[in-house]
Amino acid sequence: MKVLVIGGGGREHALAWKLKQSEGVSQVYVAPGNAGTARDTQLVNVAIGDKVALREWVQANGIGLTVVGPEAPLAAGVVDEFRAHGLAIFGPTQRAAQLESSKAFSKAFMERHGVPTAEYQTFSDADQAHAYVDAKGAPIVVKADGLAAGKGVVVAMTAAEAHEAIDFMLLDNKLGVAHNEGGARVVIEEFLEGEEASFIVLCDGEHALALATSQDHKRLLDADQGPNTGGMGAYSPAPVVTPAIHQRAMEEVILPTLRGMKADGVPYTGFLYAGLMITPDGRVKTLEFNCRMGDPETQPIMMRLRSNLAQVLLAATRGELDRVTLDWDPRVALGVVLAAEGYPLQPRKGDVITGLPADSSDAMVFHAGTADQNGQIVTAGGRVLCVTALGDDVRQAREKAYTLAEGIRFDGMQYRRDIGYRAL
Repeated sequence: MKVLVIGGGGREHALAWKLKQSEGVSQVYVAPGNAGTARDTQLVNVAIGDKVALREWVQANGIGLTVVGPEAPLAAGVVDEFRAHGLAIFGPTQRAAQLESSKAFSKAFMERHGVPTAEYQTFSDADQAHAYVDAKGAPIVVKADGLAAGKGVVVAMTAAEAHEAIDFMLLDNKLGVAHNEGGARVVIEEFLEGEEASFIVLCDGEHALALATSQDHKRLLDADQGPNTGGMGAYSPAPVVTPAIHQRAMEEVILPTLRGMKADGVPYTGFLYAGLMITPDGRVKTLEFNCRMGDPETQPIMMRLRSNLAQVLLAATRGELDRVTLDWDPRVALGVVLAAEGYPLQPRKGDVITGLPADSSDAMVFHAGTADQNGQIVTAGGRVLCVTALGDDVRQAREKAYTLAEGIRFDGMQYRRDIGYRAL
């Protein structure tokens, strides 16, 4: 079987890397891919982005399964396009992807179906948003209502920060985010205390199958300081997700979401990522939904997965996830993101990358924002690489990943030096 992965980031590199190991898979293509997938002799990049052109290419080349990595193609309806022509594709439809593409849709859905989440209000009028912050006080969270590549959330510890975020998102709209009805809109919600975890499942419209637990580090700097980013590193498993928390997440968040989407006439298929806040008293609240695997959580999760990923995802496209079990490496996987100068707001591109190590069975450098420029690999995005390693415990996996990271060089390279600290 031939498989296509749509996307060009670190998540897609990790998915393609795991899919090529699946027995029965003869070739894996990545559209558009990056310099890391290009240098892998077992992967082939395809320079097509348009959903119709991709669908036609899939038909012409006999692709048996397509896996969608990032959120933008989902929001643009790539799954609807493929399904309309009888093609096997793993991902949610355009309507179902609103769980991620519209924070307002997601919050209203959770409220309607009793999924635990933070108290919130939605605003498109800046004056009303400012008045709400004045009434509620800080800390408080301001979210852009739309796709913002992981940079549309401001956890404001002061009212001044919240007011600045409102002006940035609504008046200036510097993120360039438009919600599903056009224009700029924000969701403002209560600040939740606790520890965050990434809870990612596979869905087939009826059944959900949980992946290994993971936890990422959103802030740019050590000790969770600095601005929010798309994620500066992650590890799996996440000790904070105890068996009791796992059960609560499934029973209180995932299954009610699947039932609710089906009841609303929008069955949910694909990866579903619930960003959870686990409160000090052991309750679970949903911070957000993503309609795809997390990045950088995918990299350590794929390092630990032993099952045939292609067969698992094919079963999901057929509504047969209840017949599937997953096999995991008991070791810990930890990934460290190497980011470009100026990330997250103004990342620099074009810096030459040197010192990339050879791939090994227990350590991989997954490419995200990279490109090939005249035979040299250069930076081409904010998060450039994710150095991921397996170890018998967090300390060993972390030591291995950082040793590799320290050998890689590009001008302005920045990375956190404390990934995994919560688990130590």
